Amino acid sequence: MLNFTIQNVLIAISDDYATVDVQVVDGKIAAISPNLQVIGTVIDGKNKLLLPGFFNAHTHSSEMWQRGIMSTFPLELWLAELYDFAPLDPEQVYLSALGTAVETLLSGGTSVVDHLVLIPGLELETIAIATRAYREVGIRAFIAPLIQDESLSAGIPSGESTQSHEPYFRSTAATLEIIEEAVRQFHRPDEGVSILVAPTGIQLCTDALFAGCIELSDRYNLCRHSHLLETKAQEKLAQEKYGCTAVEHLKRIGYLSNSTTLAHCIWLNDTDIAILAETQSTVVHNPLSNLRLGSGIAPILKYRQAGVNVTFGCDGASSNDSQDLLEAIKIGSILHNVTDSDYQHWITPRQAVEMASLGGAKGLNLADQLGSLTIGKQADLVLYDLTNLSLLPRTDPIGLLVLGRPSNVVDSIWVNGKQIVTNHQVTTINVDELRQELFNRSQWQTKRKSETVAQIEAHYRTVMDL
Repeated sequence: MLNFTIQNVLIAISDDYATVDVQVVDGKIAAISPNLQVIGTVIDGKNKLLLPGFFNAHTHSSEMWQRGIMSTFPLELWLAELYDFAPLDPEQVYLSALGTAVETLLSGGTSVVDHLVLIPGLELETIAIATRAYREVGIRAFIAPLIQDESLSAGIPSGESTQSHEPYFRSTAATLEIIEEAVRQFHRPDEGVSILVAPTGIQLCTDALFAGCIELSDRYNLCRHSHLLETKAQEKLAQEKYGCTAVEHLKRIGYLSNSTTLAHCIWLNDTDIAILAETQSTVVHNPLSNLRLGSGIAPILKYRQAGVNVTFGCDGASSNDSQDLLEAIKIGSILHNVTDSDYQHWITPRQAVEMASLGGAKGLNLADQLGSLTIGKQADLVLYDLTNLSLLPRTDPIGLLVLGRPSNVVDSIWVNGKQIVTNHQVTTINVDELRQELFNRSQWQTKRKSETVAQIEAHYRTVMDL
């Protein structure tokens, strides 16, 4: 359904709402006005709110298999525990990508940035499987293969001790060759799948890996993604490695740009914030994982005041335990009412919606194509049911959506004009079958601390003065 007309639907205009018709032709928004001539299929928009699709701008789909079981650890110990689980297999990658897509869609997201964990030795197959899953569902996918070239222990500051680290199992050159081949095979933006260069972060990546990613990004016109200063430990590590902040270093080597999205960004100083504004880099706010792992509260209000573009992500489902984008938007908005006493800086529901939609599009250099209800933009649209009990009584629809606890409120979704959610159901795949497969391939379990985690914990507590 690439040609259709949504009739009598509510849209947001400046500080108010209007009831209009929205005409979509060849997958793009063609007209927005009352009483339009019908083109294509008629969609009844009465008692419904139409918004541009949101971006789940940072997640790790494969972490779905560990949600609900991870210990209450800070990131560095949480990662050590995550590595202790049995390795992924291709079928798990496929099912978790499907699950991530479905949960993102049913919470208002039409695009997902998957910082995809790769199966060692099956890296291209991992990317191919995730690509297949996202294509089947129909969500717009930005696959950012997670790469590093240093071992896990290198991600913790040395402190007073001398630390030696096992070499990483794959060379920097081999890693970059995998990403280049992934670009050749899977980077199809016009078909809804894009590949990003995505070193995991300064804590586990050499400058050679960053340099190689910059070169690939420039040569193939790829966006860039990375974690940045998620924890206090990473702030300390940057000083040990570079003698300056991580942001200053990334600017020096040329990684920051208007096509760079950076997840977390908690431990930045005012100079760092000015650099992000200057380079037009985007911050992806992941409030739930930041709270879950005790990483801290990102200074989002400072970013916004400095002119830094900010959007939202769920992060992986084992550091958040959900892929509910509306939940991330709510917490990521109201959390900051306690970080700045000047309420004029607080994030309003309408601002939150714009951050989640246009903010995500800006971070991926797609603001001219996505992120708002604008004539000529691609029809990535979400229709919300305003008769749903969780959106009643009738007050402010966007206020209810962002500040409330909306449940099963997504009525319909189109991505590039193709309808993939109808009557609250994803129609492109069999979701009941997916649920059964996820259930069958998992089991109730508890997690016990391994000797490896205990050793890393002892060093971590020493260097962090705990």
